[in-house]
Amino acid sequence: MKYNFIDLFAGCGGLSEGFYKEKFNALAHVEIDKYACQTLKRRMQYYNYKNADFSVIEDDITSESIISKLDERVAGKRVDIIIGGPPCQAYSSLGRAKDEKRMQEDPRNFLFESYVKILNHFKPRFFVFENVLGMLNAKVGGNKIIDLVFKSLEENYKVVSDPEIIVLNSVNYGVPQIRKRVILIGVRNDIQINPKQVYKDIKKTHYSPELENQSCKGLKKYVTVRDAIEELPKLLPGGGDKEIYFVSKKNNEFLKQITDNEKNVLYDHVCRNHNFKDIERYKQMSENNWTFSELLKNRPDLSHSKRRVFGNSYVVQWWDYPSKTIIAHLYKDGNQFIHPDSKQGRTLTVREVARLQSFPDNFIFMGSRTQQYKQIGNAVPPLLAQAIAKSVKKHLKEVK
Repeated sequence: MKYNFIDLFAGCGGLSEGFYKEKFNALAHVEIDKYACQTLKRRMQYYNYKNADFSVIEDDITSESIISKLDERVAGKRVDIIIGGPPCQAYSSLGRAKDEKRMQEDPRNFLFESYVKILNHFKPRFFVFENVLGMLNAKVGGNKIIDLVFKSLEENYKVVSDPEIIVLNSVNYGVPQIRKRVILIGVRNDIQINPKQVYKDIKKTHYSPELENQSCKGLKKYVTVRDAIEELPKLLPGGGDKEIYFVSKKNNEFLKQITDNEKNVLYDHVCRNHNFKDIERYKQMSENNWTFSELLKNRPDLSHSKRRVFGNSYVVQWWDYPSKTIIAHLYKDGNQFIHPDSKQGRTLTVREVARLQSFPDNFIFMGSRTQQYKQIGNAVPPLLAQAIAKSVKKHLKEVK
């Protein structure tokens, strides 16, 4: 039996990719960004949906007509689950730090209300709500946003509020990246299932680097940057092509999961151009295992003319660890995502960051390179999404 889902604030479809992989059926996606909508449609076509143009609603979720548009797409079918996460800039510590008013005025703080409104209209059996860690501490007018979120979700759903349970780290689910996110899972009040059990069944498969020397019974070692991208063709700044012939070695478990590419084509492995000074910074840092502060100490000639450059403005993603959290800021510059091979002297390509987010190689991102980086940085890693979808599917089967 196929279970139906609606995806709100769908982005490019990282969360829905995990649900597709578990054979869920998409009824509709709502997304405001034009290029992310193009990506969603392209992926629906990949999964042989005939109605992709109709199913992807490019609109503002706060618009008056959104529920009637969704009703048209749902067309009386049962909605088993609603998934999605309101945009996170207003909650992210990065966003809050940049804004003097701590984003008090930001309308995005209340986008969760649109999610709840749609949730209470369709009343699916389950929901999955994803957001950044900053959501746990963000305040508006002295009130913690998370308390408002729980209060409105609890009208029709049982939820868990313990941060120990609701914060998931992608690295534990085979993603080559440290990425902690708040995942709220709700079970409708009339269903005799404890949401804690749903979390319990999101099975961890890998341990994280900080548990390296502790007992991690039954868990595999974290997936590294090397596992994910070392095999990709070497590039110099400005090099690469939108489409090249490429056969993956599939010589580790991670690559076997993401490279079922029947066509042997690699998309979007194209490097940005960099100025001479940046190239030298990248090379020195990766060759000498330096942080940016160490670079400035050892090579003052490579200091930055911009005074507001911080110790983490330039970061190498080391071969033998998972990458740091992939962020949407990538669309501005890639300095926090320097390739670990000093000979290449460059930042990561779209395909490399897509792999670090666990997107399959046959997943095509639409729009310019800038738009592609933005979509990938905002996405839920598909392997994490799939682990969640597996557990939800198991529990949906128990519902009479």
